[in-house]
Amino acid sequence: MAESALSFLCHQLSIWLQQEGKLFGGLKQEVQYIRDEMMQMKAFLRVADSKEENNPQLKEWVRQVREIAYDTEDVLDEYMFRFALRGATGFRGHIKKYYYTVKNLKFHHRIASEIQTIKHRLENVSKIQQRYKDMGGVNDLASSSTLIKDTWYDGRGDALLLEEADVVGIQKPKKKLLDWLLPTDQLGLKVISVVGMGGLGKTTLVKKVYDDASLKSNFDHYVWITVSESFKVEHLLRNIIRQLVDEVKKPPPQGLEAMNDDEMKEYIYKFLQHKNYIIVLDDVWQIHVWEAMRYVFPRSNTCGCIVITTRYSNVGNAACSENNRYIYQLEPLPKEESKVLFYKKAFQGNSCPLHLKEICERILKICGGLPLAIVVIGGLLATKNNKIEEWELFSRSLGDEFEGDNLKRMDKILSLSYYDLPYYLQSCFLYLSIFPEDNSVQVNRIMQMWVAEGFVHPKQGKTVEEVAETYVRELLDRSLIKLHELYSDRRPFSFRIHDLIREYIISKSKEQNVAAIFTGRGEILRPDKIRRLALHTLVNYTEEKYDNLKYIRSLLWLGSEDAAEFAQILEKVLTNGGRLLKVLGLERVPINIIPSKVFKCYLLKHLNLSYTAIRHIPKSIENLQNLESLDLSVTNVTELPIEILKLRKLRHLLASKSGDDQFMCDYVQGLKAPYEIGSWLLSLQILYCISADEVASGTKIVREIGKLTQLRLLGINNLKREDGKELCSSLSKLINLRQLCIYSAEENEGMDLDYSLRSPNSALPFLHTFILHGRIEKVPLWINLNSLHGLTELHLRCSRLKEDPLVCLEDLPNLVVLIMFDAYEGEGLSFKAKGFQRLKKLIMRNLRGMRWMRVEKGSMPLLYNLYINEMKLMVEVPEGIDHLTNLQAVVFYDMSKEFLVNLEGQKAKGGRAVNYHTFPKLEFLISK
Repeated sequence: MAESALSFLCHQLSIWLQQEGKLFGGLKQEVQYIRDEMMQMKAFLRVADSKEENNPQLKEWVRQVREIAYDTEDVLDEYMFRFALRGATGFRGHIKKYYYTVKNLKFHHRIASEIQTIKHRLENVSKIQQRYKDMGGVNDLASSSTLIKDTWYDGRGDALLLEEADVVGIQKPKKKLLDWLLPTDQLGLKVISVVGMGGLGKTTLVKKVYDDASLKSNFDHYVWITVSESFKVEHLLRNIIRQLVDEVKKPPPQGLEAMNDDEMKEYIYKFLQHKNYIIVLDDVWQIHVWEAMRYVFPRSNTCGCIVITTRYSNVGNAACSENNRYIYQLEPLPKEESKVLFYKKAFQGNSCPLHLKEICERILKICGGLPLAIVVIGGLLATKNNKIEEWELFSRSLGDEFEGDNLKRMDKILSLSYYDLPYYLQSCFLYLSIFPEDNSVQVNRIMQMWVAEGFVHPKQGKTVEEVAETYVRELLDRSLIKLHELYSDRRPFSFRIHDLIREYIISKSKEQNVAAIFTGRGEILRPDKIRRLALHTLVNYTEEKYDNLKYIRSLLWLGSEDAAEFAQILEKVLTNGGRLLKVLGLERVPINIIPSKVFKCYLLKHLNLSYTAIRHIPKSIENLQNLESLDLSVTNVTELPIEILKLRKLRHLLASKSGDDQFMCDYVQGLKAPYEIGSWLLSLQILYCISADEVASGTKIVREIGKLTQLRLLGINNLKREDGKELCSSLSKLINLRQLCIYSAEENEGMDLDYSLRSPNSALPFLHTFILHGRIEKVPLWINLNSLHGLTELHLRCSRLKEDPLVCLEDLPNLVVLIMFDAYEGEGLSFKAKGFQRLKKLIMRNLRGMRWMRVEKGSMPLLYNLYINEMKLMVEVPEGIDHLTNLQAVVFYDMSKEFLVNLEGQKAKGGRAVNYHTFPKLEFLISK
């Protein structure tokens, strides 16, 4: 984490020295010295960061370096704040320049003093660093007998010794793995990966499979290798050879210790030829472990099985890329099995005392089905003699327990994953501590916040958002966050954080002063400088808790309760500090006017006003020259002031009156925007939703949109028939567009989009989601195989087509989701053979004239969800539905009585609709 802060600061210092060097005056050399010293520390700090846990002295040194980096950033941000208005023009600008010139001498003196102080602090920590180097480097220092050693035991090896009677919830995954491993009569190499977060019991599961009697009779040779986070290929190869020869009662080959890697690989390869063997590589952390080993194992004239356990999904995928992708994603224990295991540890297998029931439920929820957590916490609570006050105290202070000795084993497992993160991911990961438990985190939202905080390091050829998306994927690959929702093109839409990991990162975030989180559970917010504050509640939040917010950079309301008092807190924060604010989240705060002091936060980059009652954006918005993200979703704002055009860095503008429900036909209200938006806001990547109303001098917004060539998401409403041609012309230029939402002006207003998209490249090559909302005479020509080959999700809402839309849509090569709501007025739809080859979800609702549906064999072979709702004229179950062999669920809702009678008849005949269940709001759910 310290390296992350240092790297960001070095990057900022280089930019400031280049762009603002003259304004530093005599301080330029001092700032250069600070930058150069910090750059020299980076390599040493990378090792020190990972060693600090076992060395109190080193931990304190890392803390000092981190605080110096933070304080340097504070000083330079104050400098930027002071000169934020120096570019102002006109009489107003002249007055401000004069005012600041009068105060400049005093200001420069203070800045010079603070920079000198930082320089002296940096010189001191540099001397300490040199002493560490003189002692032989961090590696020797961390293991020195003169320092406190890591004397506790993490217990990972115990997984190999557990009796099966001590393990809960293992039967189902064990049977699955045995099914994959047996029979062994098929020649070749089979690779199986077991993937899951640390503490899920991957090693325990695979060891029980490895020891199973049915496996022993099918393989000639067995090898178990524990790889772990630090490994050497030669050690792994030597270990494999020793186990192989030991099993056949032979001595190791002569000169084994002197063999090089290639010689050992050749020996193993020849030994395993024509043999049946199973080799377990347990706890693999890096892809190159597999890359170094993959060709050691023969692939022909043999029956070989390699089983890999890993907490990294990219490692599991890489290992299984050559075969049928035998990847087992190990999941947390279900609630009942978690309870059995917990009771076994906490109460020696007895039932839970009545007075501890409620606390048990809370603790089990935090454990989240993680076996290691259940075992460790259950064992710890077994020593509390069922005293409710001790259990209650433990449950309230679980995060703090990570800092003590009680949960060291759990802390070690999670720390291994944390310290294995590259430095640029550590700050992003700890930042997730701000979100309340049980929250799903939207990927776009967190990426915008990471960027605003400065956590995302630019890469050539990529936008910072694209870099941030790779950060999310890497955390998913490492099983540190869990995927919650996907876009139709398989990109992550949202994720969740395991409760125990959340407790860990809250503890780590607090320790490293990344963020202060107030949940109302008795937190004491008393660091010298709070730089980020996330409030989940206002219960017990007293006035003294915001008396140290002078240097605050992020202020976020993330609660669900009425936040009327938050406006008072915001006012005091902005009065006492707020100069350095970069992230301000006011979602759901009951305000109808934006506090005027917000517009004096000149460094602000991210402003979230969604779900507030504000009606007006004042002209002073122009002061926020550094603003990158502005969220006005679900507010009462109807028009943007012309001053917003001065926000040249603005990349994300979200502004819609109502939420977008895929099953509703309500019209989204867009904002009226200045007509020159396409000439000024050239950095925009997200623009949702904007009104297509004609504006000054006959200029149309639809024409201006074509200039916003960086757009990834565009939403436009109030579209009229005469706007169609110009809109299509503009869309031709938006070659970076990923998502497109078009809404007509009124329910009965027709749209004419039947124009070609003329473009030197393939039209909209990256478009994956298209929502078309409103009456159209026919499906536009450009929705076809040649232009929208990347389209994965299509919504046709309130289209009321007369012609069969399937003719134009069935050949879209990558369409995964098709939603038709009041989209077609014909009597029937026929899904032809070889049509919709990638479709997985089909939703049809309120197709007014529809009486029948037919599915030919070979159509929609991957379909697993079918929803047919509000088809009052349909009386028969769709013909050919039995061809859809991958169907997992069929939902019929609000159908005619005759349809229900026929459905019952088909059930009685043993047709496909054999299992159904009645729900309060769903007439029938028919599942495979």
